[in-house]
Amino acid sequence: MQFDDDADLDTSEVQDVRGSRVPGGRATIGGGIVGIIALVLGLLFGVGPEQLGLSSGDSTPAASVSAQGQVQASCRKGRDANTREDCRVLAVVNSVQDYWSQEFPRRGGRYTPAQTVFFTGRVPTACGTATSAVGPFYCPGDRKVYLDLGFFDDLRTKFGSTGGPFAQAYVVAHEYGHHIQNLMGTLARSQDGRQGAGSNAVKVELQADCYAGVWAHHATTTPDPKTGRPVLTRLTDQDIEDGLDAAAAVGDDRIQEKFQGRVTPESWTHGSAQQRQQWFRTGFDTGDMGRCNTFAR
Repeated sequence: MQFDDDADLDTSEVQDVRGSRVPGGRATIGGGIVGIIALVLGLLFGVGPEQLGLSSGDSTPAASVSAQGQVQASCRKGRDANTREDCRVLAVVNSVQDYWSQEFPRRGGRYTPAQTVFFTGRVPTACGTATSAVGPFYCPGDRKVYLDLGFFDDLRTKFGSTGGPFAQAYVVAHEYGHHIQNLMGTLARSQDGRQGAGSNAVKVELQADCYAGVWAHHATTTPDPKTGRPVLTRLTDQDIEDGLDAAAAVGDDRIQEKFQGRVTPESWTHGSAQQRQQWFRTGFDTGDMGRCNTFAR
């Protein structure tokens, strides 16, 4: 995975509040193994903390002297993305939004950009106060993606992913898939309170996987409007394998087997390892978001 060394990274697309003292209510969830499973399955690669009863606290992110400080100071060029993890994630955000901002007009729509918030510890959002334990998520209330970069270590050490830079890119692109769904009005279909292998919750997550694959298909040919050159210049077969491996690692069946010792499809919220790989591959192979209609199956 390689970025254009001379690309100008757009730091305005990331709000960096890592290390900040953030006021607001304490995120809570039921204790014990049931609470852990609900937390992992309900929010990992999911949407808003309020869906599991996390306390709302202060719903407006607090101002911080560190906001954008680390990223803005250190992540100026594509060459920085080739050497630093936070700059790499920023570059992926730039690439993902370059693609969708060009794809929407081709389909007669208008793309509204979304920020990604880097945080540590806990963070207040329009969807409630969340801790790092919830993993990456998209909040439709403020149209932001929230990410503690420490999750990428957990993806490898706790969930068994092989890791790698594109595993991180898959995570980011999946969350922006939820932003696409929010703009199109399909995200709300996941909020009917139902679970299970055939539920809308699962269909929404699999569609976000497919949208991540669509971006990956076009990533190395989508020009940055400022330079006319793609921010991301090279993806290898191994990169795509790392993405597929990450998708499988966070399948409901894999997580349930690991944390509760048995698979219970009636409580799925995100889909099986095989399904998540299948839909990412569908998006990547076709490059057509029109092929991502998980609700038709």
